Amino acid sequence: MFIIAGLGNPGREYANTRHNVGFSVIDEIAAKYNISVIEKKHKALIGKGTIDGVKVILVKPQTYMNLSGESIREVVDYYKVDPESELLVIYDDISLPVGQLRIRPKGSAGGHNGIKNIILHLGSEVFLRIKVGVGEKPSKMDLADYVLGHFAPDEGAEEKEAFKRCVEAAEMLSKNETEAAMNIFNRKVDKNADKEALK
Repeated sequence: MFIIAGLGNPGREYANTRHNVGFSVIDEIAAKYNISVIEKKHKALIGKGTIDGVKVILVKPQTYMNLSGESIREVVDYYKVDPESELLVIYDDISLPVGQLRIRPKGSAGGHNGIKNIILHLGSEVFLRIKVGVGEKPSKMDLADYVLGHFAPDEGAEEKEAFKRCVEAAEMLSKNETEAAMNIFNRKVDKNADKEALK
C-alpha cells in the first residue's frame, strides 16, 4: 500500500491556484489511472486504485492547507503504512522556478505551513515529498495573495508539463525507485532547450 497525498485548499475559489498544485497533480494521477477521488474519509477526499501493480490511496486533505497533518495522520494510521517509505506528499514551493520539481526523502518544512503541520502530526521529518515549483513571490506582493493567486498565462503550459512529470515521478517513487527518480526529475528544466526543439 502506498499513500500519495497532494496538498491544497478545498473550495472552488482555490482551484488551480499556486497553493493547490498538489491537488492538481492528484487529479492528473487519478485521470491517468482511472481512479475516482470522491470518497469522503479521514478529513479528506480519497480514491483507491493501482499504479503498475502497486495499490495506492490518493488523498486530497480537506482540512485547509495549514491543518493538512490532521488528515495525513488519520490516513497513515488507518491503513497502517510506514510514512518513511509508503507516504508521498506533493506540494507547492516558492523557492523553485515554475515547472521545476524537487524530490526529497526527508527534510524540514522550509516555511511551508502544510508540511510543518504534517511533521508535527507524524512526529517525523522523514517522508517522501515532491516539491513543485510555483515561482518566487514578487518583492512587494503579500505571500498569501501570491500563493492563492493563479498562474500567469505564460506559466500555465510549463506548470501543466510539470504536473505530467510529477505523475511520472510519483509512479517511480511508489515502486521504491527514489534514487533513480531524484536523478531524473531533480535536474533543472532547460526552457531554452524546449524552445530550440520547437523551432
